[in-house]
Amino acid sequence: MRLGVLDVGSNTVHFLVVDAHPGAAPLPAYSHKAELRLAELLDGDGAITETGVTKLVGMVASSIRVAEDKGVVDLLPFATSAVREAANGEAVLRRVAEETGVELRVLSGQDEARLTFLAVRRWFGWSSGRLLNLDIGGGSLEIACGIDEQPDVACSLPLGAGRLTARLPGDVADPDDVRELRRYIRAEIAQVAGEFARLGTPDHAVATSKTFKQLARMTGAASAEAGPLVPRRLSRTGLGAWVPRLAAMTVAERSRIPGVSEGRARQLLAGALVADAAMDLFGLEELTICPWALREGIILRRLDALDGSAERRPALAISGGAGNGAADHALGRSLTS
Repeated sequence: MRLGVLDVGSNTVHFLVVDAHPGAAPLPAYSHKAELRLAELLDGDGAITETGVTKLVGMVASSIRVAEDKGVVDLLPFATSAVREAANGEAVLRRVAEETGVELRVLSGQDEARLTFLAVRRWFGWSSGRLLNLDIGGGSLEIACGIDEQPDVACSLPLGAGRLTARLPGDVADPDDVRELRRYIRAEIAQVAGEFARLGTPDHAVATSKTFKQLARMTGAASAEAGPLVPRRLSRTGLGAWVPRLAAMTVAERSRIPGVSEGRARQLLAGALVADAAMDLFGLEELTICPWALREGIILRRLDALDGSAERRPALAISGGAGNGAADHALGRSLTS
């Protein structure tokens, strides 16, 4: 069947069309996305501005048109930290539903971590043993670890690259601001490090998200053009050598680094500080980059529901647009009913 995954993130709103069926890897068919940076379109009270809401509504509406054009029969719409934490989040969800007919489901931070972990487990398989996964988004850092498809421990911290970049104003970061942000990041991660340490040393440490992909490319990993099956890794030594260089660069200079997009260049330093801190505090010398992440986890969970295996899995707690807390582990709605 042809599925459409509408991912409303803190940086990007991405509508991905995939061909999928139970027992097979989802095959991307079409991508429609825009960098709205909702996490930055906030007023003084932490509410998404009218400009941000209008852009979001427009992007959701255009995604529905794409879905119809591409023959999508099942839509999986969800939102993460930007909408979840906005002061007017519920009003934004109602507005999107009223103007587009799409009811975005808001994932909790823990569910983001769990679904991403599911995608990583399916990609690397059981031979990876105990997996530890790190995912740096625009608004939050998700961490999950376990030996099954459901992690034993999963958490979300307010350490997204977009969110933290607000603490580094100016074209070139002030050294005092960088030092203060570094202290803050490490203090936040240290609060949860012990809970993961009790699980033991992971057999395989993995990273997902655009931020980690760009950091790996920056330190010598293969380009995206090489395809998803090419192994990519990020070493702590390589990353550590780049952090002070990034701190001394202008945004324009960062955007010229191979693999770094112009839209993400400003956030690269904050993302590097989070990655460096996480690798240090978890004692990781190297991370393997996984091409699958949250969107693929959403798809896999939906496919599990279609073939009945979801009955053997705990349902996700996903709140709807009205904030009623209703569970919706299938996370989908038909476009043909």
